[in-house]
Formats: sequence, structure tokens, C-alpha cells
Amino acid sequence: MDAQVTAFRSGRIMRSASGRKDHHNKDVISQKDEKKKMPQMINDIRSMMRSIGDGEISISAYDTAWVAIVKKMDGDSPQFPSSIRWIIQNQLSDGSWGDEAFFLVQDRMINTLACVIALKSWNIHEDEQEKGLSFIRENWWRLEDEELDDWMLGGFEIIFPRLLEMAVDLGLDVHCDEYALRDVFAKRDQKLARIPKDLLHNAHTSLLFSLEGMQDVDWKRILKLRCPDGSIMSCPASTAYALMQTGDNKCLEFLDGIIKKFNGGAPTFYPIDLFEHLWLVDRLVRLGISTYFTSEIKECLEYVYRYWSDKGLFCTSDVPFSDIDDTAMGFRLLRLHGYHVSPRALKQFEMDGEFFCFARESNKSLTCAYSLYRACQVAFPGEDDLQRAEIFSHQFLHDRRDSHNLKDKWLIPKDLSGEVGYALDMPWKASLPRIETRMYLEQYGGSNDVWIAKVLYRMYLINNDILLQAAKADFSSFQRMCRLELHGIKKWSKWKNLEMYGVSPKSVLQAYFLAASSIFEPNRATERLGWARTAVLAEAVSSHFRRSTSPDTTREGFVSKLTGDRCNNIESGAKGSTESSLLHALHEHISFLSFDDASSDNLCESWKQWIVTWTSRDCQGNAALLLVRAVEICSGRHGCLTDQKLDLYKYSWLEHLTSSICRKVCARAQDGQSTENAGDSNRQVDLQMKELARCVLKGDSGINEPTRHTFLHVVKSFYYVAHCSPETVDSHISKVMFEDVI
Repeated sequence: MDAQVTAFRSGRIMRSASGRKDHHNKDVISQKDEKKKMPQMINDIRSMMRSIGDGEISISAYDTAWVAIVKKMDGDSPQFPSSIRWIIQNQLSDGSWGDEAFFLVQDRMINTLACVIALKSWNIHEDEQEKGLSFIRENWWRLEDEELDDWMLGGFEIIFPRLLEMAVDLGLDVHCDEYALRDVFAKRDQKLARIPKDLLHNAHTSLLFSLEGMQDVDWKRILKLRCPDGSIMSCPASTAYALMQTGDNKCLEFLDGIIKKFNGGAPTFYPIDLFEHLWLVDRLVRLGISTYFTSEIKECLEYVYRYWSDKGLFCTSDVPFSDIDDTAMGFRLLRLHGYHVSPRALKQFEMDGEFFCFARESNKSLTCAYSLYRACQVAFPGEDDLQRAEIFSHQFLHDRRDSHNLKDKWLIPKDLSGEVGYALDMPWKASLPRIETRMYLEQYGGSNDVWIAKVLYRMYLINNDILLQAAKADFSSFQRMCRLELHGIKKWSKWKNLEMYGVSPKSVLQAYFLAASSIFEPNRATERLGWARTAVLAEAVSSHFRRSTSPDTTREGFVSKLTGDRCNNIESGAKGSTESSLLHALHEHISFLSFDDASSDNLCESWKQWIVTWTSRDCQGNAALLLVRAVEICSGRHGCLTDQKLDLYKYSWLEHLTSSICRKVCARAQDGQSTENAGDSNRQVDLQMKELARCVLKGDSGINEPTRHTFLHVVKSFYYVAHCSPETVDSHISKVMFEDVI
């Protein structure tokens, strides 16, 4: 493995050695360092994405111990001596085995007991055995901590008692309190009593993950449930146990491949190809750096789509099994990127009005409900299964937040409460890309995030400090660009004396913020500024009409002058009346955005249509189409519409949806209604938003993707303003544009 790959896996990032107290100089140095490091970080990430195979995951001492116990099929020596070496080389200083950076007593106890058993099985390394036993004796009391239920290892109640039985059989003295021991076995017996015996043998279920802890196993039937790669549910420990009991050659081949790949160690499950492809794409999108990896992300999603079906997805493509977490994540990402996927895959996880990750699970997962809720946000009309799932997951997340119960059984992240809170408070239809990224930069834990299965484990690509550092550098660069562009647009507004028409510095700031939070790529400055300037001028023109004693007459005269001799108007506007000055600013704006006479005429016609339909109440909602057309014309895409194989009806339908949604949400805001408490109007908007999502994401209209997303960006910006309080908007402006990313 080369140095670049090693650095990425370990999450190492170069840091500035400067310790100067001069903050200005430090900022300058930091900017220079970012510019130098950013290309290298992007190349490192791109290199790792292109080399994604079956996944990058940490080694599990527990699974390695089970593999180390396996005897050769034709003798009494270890089948995998390299696994014993791994155990000896990875004992921690306190005598335990497990995740060194995050202490969870269940993780340390199950890993340590398994490793001690493995060493005792071969009567080797007595000193290491005793150190491990000492740790177990000293920490047994911690298992009685009631808070452990928040982070319960998968199958712990079944697996740990099995290890204790093995320890007793080997004569190991764990000095376990007799009452505590009875309690451990009672919990095991209680859980096993709830499991129908045939369920284990008839189908691929989550019970097979804990096969090594099961009793009365019919091995002939179990071997029929092997995966194509020879494993039992891709779990080395379960597969090692099956190999011990049956001597099955396919199980042996699977383990042999794992041990060779991981140099003696074994992860808690492997491969994890679908899991890694999906979650890495999700992290890149939420961190705001996905635009650097367009082709790599496409390859990741093409890979996932090959395995998509109505049966759903699992973390690995080798197991004929599915769970709601991987299925929901796959559904959402594939749909957002234009793949045709059906929500029928989620229906199998519904029972009695509730949704579950695995059948017969004893407690529901917060992150699974979170993934499900996010998936439901991109529903199309008529997808009733998603509507039921959204109602359930929304209520589940609300209840957990209200009860301050925000720990999850699958993941220990930096700020899960923040992630859940943002999802509940900012639905997808109101969430702007740069706001979500700014919040996630504070929520993402990088390499410190820990995953939970039978043991704690790490995902090196999904949770990595290089991703975080690159995202922070990119966002800091974005903020500098924003402040520079904002300075320019403020200067332009002042130069055109737009305050005279009621345009305040705050409204200029908000107009630019909405544009920049939606269209943030550096190479799209013209579209961003076109959006912001158009919004500012629309406000100025609206104010001019409102102040008029005869708005209709004023509008008619304004339209006449707008469509007259624009060249003369530009030359004479600055010297004329108040209205002439405004016309001058508008004509100059049209010239600024246009790149030829045709685009200038199109943009002028868009303004004319807006003015003709202007009313004092609907002026904001009607401005939505004006913004769309301004962005499309100044980008050069609008002039190419006639060259596309375009369904004009579908384009007109997009315009209708955009105008209708924006008028409704603006009207609600003017009436003082929230987007959550508007009754029939809210239901109408929700239905139209689903239809808009279908038109934008399905991509079968002949309209190019950037154009479709312009409609969505504008609508979401209007929904955002209507959804959020002024204080929330101000807070987001501050965070996105002015507060440094630390």
C-alpha cells in the first residue's frame, strides 16, 4: 500500500506549523496553505474513490479470535497462525483488546474474553492471558451500568454468555459474581425463547450474525444459507464457528481470503462494498465537496444501482438480505441522482404501522429512522408507502428528540442530535445546499466517529479527517468568494441609488445569500450574481409601483419604456427622472447578463411578463420565474432550449409548478402562517413539491439537468424564506457567509 493510501486510511492531514500571534498574517498564511493543500487533498480523495473495492474497515479482535481458534482440518495445530500473531501484537497497554480510542466496556470485554480464550485454546502466551483476565475481573462491574443499553453491541446478550461458557470449559477464572453470571444467562435465555427455532434455519435473518452464540443448530440446514462467497452473512466469527462444526471447505476458503487480505486479522463483517459506496457519496454531498468528484460519484452509484431491486439493499452485495438503513440511503441517493428507483423496496420493512431495520429487533435505531425520514423527503406523487414512512419516522425522531434520547445502536457520531435536529427543522424542500453543508461541518466527526456491530469498528473512507479538512478549506474559500461578490453587489446597489426605491442593505444581503446558498460553485458566478441582482431590482421595481398613486398606469408606462429604445434609455437614464433612473439600472442589468441580442431580448421579455402580471400581493411569488429565466439566460442555457429535444409542455409545466408553489408560500408568509400550519394550502404545496421533484429528478423531459435544478433551487429558496423565522435566516446568513469554519 503506497504512502498516499496509508495517509488517507489513517486520516492524517498536514497542519500548518505557524504559531504566530499576528492573526492577519496567520489568516494570510492559512489561505496560502489551503490553496497549496487543497489540490493534493482532492487528488488523495479521488485516488481512494477510484480504488474502492470491497471496503476499508478496521479489524475486529473478537472475530480474529474466533478465526484463531480454528484447528487444521487434518491436525491439532492452528489453521490460521497469523491470527494468533495479530492477537499478540494488538493487545492494549491495559491488557484488553478492542477500540483503543473509544472505551465502551462491552466492546473491551467481548474482544478481550474472546482473545484470552483463543490463546488459552492453544495454551500459549500465559502472560498475555493473565493481563486480559485481570482487565476482565477489574471491569466486570461496569457491565451493570444501566446506560449501556444506549450503545448495546449487536447480539451481545447471546454472544457474551457463549464466551463465558467457553471460558469455564477451558478452566479460565474470570472471578465473575454468581448473581451477575445468572443475570447474563437469564437475559440470553429470555432472548432465545422469543426466537422461533425454524426462523434461524429457514431464511437469511439477522440471527445468523450471532450464529456462534446459538444453541441446537442444524448444520445441514445452516450450510444451505451460506452466501455465494462461502460465508455466513459475511461474518468471519459466524463463519469460523460454522467451519469448526462442519469442516465446510467453502467456509474455509472465505476465511482464508479474509486472513490473507487483512494480514492475520478479520473485520466484524466483510465485504462492505455497498455500505462504503453509499455512505461515502452521502458524506461528500453533505460536506459540500461532491462537485470535485462527479465522475467518481457516478461510478459509485452505477455500482450500487446494479444491485438495486425491490428487495432492497444490504451493506454487502454478497448477502441475499436487506435492511432499511442501506435501502433508504440507496433509494435517496439514487433518486436524487436521476436513477429510476421504486419505494416498493421500503414496504417490506413495514409492520403494523411501524418500520423496522431487521425483523424482531428489540429496539429501533435512531439512525435508521433518520435515513428513512431523509429518503421520504424525495417522494413523488402517489407514493403512499413513503407518506406512511415519513409520518412514522418524523414522529419517531420527534419523540426521541423530545425525550433527549438521541443515542443510536449502530453509530456513535460527533453530533447526532444536531443532524436529527436539522432534518426535523429544515425539511429537504426548504434546505439550501450551503446551509446544510455549513451545519454538517460542525456535526461531522471525521475519524472520531465510531460504528457499532458485534464490536466497535471504524470505516476509514467514510469517516476521515482528510474529507473534513478538504471540506473546511473549500467552504472557507467559498466564504471569501461570497464576501468579495457581496461587496461588489452592495457597491452596485449603492451606485444605482436603489435605496431610494426601498432596497435596504439587509435585503441586498439576503438576496445574495439565497443565490449563493443555492448556486455556490466558483465557476457559476454569473448565474449567482444574475439571480441576486435580479431579486434586488425586482424589489426596487415593486416598491416603485407600490408607491405610485396609480400602479396600473405606472406599470403600463414602465413596460412601454422598458421595451423601447434600450440604448437611448441606458445613455439618458442617469440624467432623467426617478423612474428613468430605475429603467437605466434595469437596462444596464439586462445588458450585463446578456451575451447577444437574442438573450437580451429574452431577458427583457421576461421582465415585461413579470411587470404585466405584477400585483402588490403576488409580486414576490411571481418573481420566481423571473429568477429562473435570469439564471438560465445568463448561463447561456436558455438560448439552447430550441436545440434540445425539448418537450415544451413539460417545460411549461415546470414553470407553472414553480410559479404556483412560490405564490402560495409567499402568500402564507404574508398572512403570518407557517409552512407547517397552513391546512389545505400546505397539502396543495406538498403535492406540487412532490410533482416538482418528479419533474426535476426523473429527467425524462429532454430538459437538461442544470436547467431542471434551477427551477428546484429557486423554489426551495422561496420555501426556505417562508419556512424560517427572520431570526433563523439571520443566523444562517451569519454562519454561511461570515463565521469562520473552525
